[in-house]
Amino acid sequence: MSEVTDNRAESRYELVVDGQVAVAAYELDGDTITFTHTVVPRVLEGQGIGSRLVKAALEDARARGLKVVPRCAFVATYVERHPEWGDLVA
Repeated sequence: MSEVTDNRAESRYELVVDGQVAVAAYELDGDTITFTHTVVPRVLEGQGIGSRLVKAALEDARARGLKVVPRCAFVATYVERHPEWGDLVA
């Protein structure tokens, strides 16, 4: 399986699986990253792709010292279910 990459030119984290691209879009403002929406292609749903994508994005945010605003419902739910990421929320 491929790795999650930060496509900074498009302001989104990407995970390519079987030629399909799952994305977690964001807006970066100073030291705050706001996740605006997450899209997982239908053919990849139910395989944990979205969770893998968001986890990697949050790991990157932590490594970069960023605070997170989970405007996207998927990211917000992920953070709620995984309290170890709660300290990142702005």
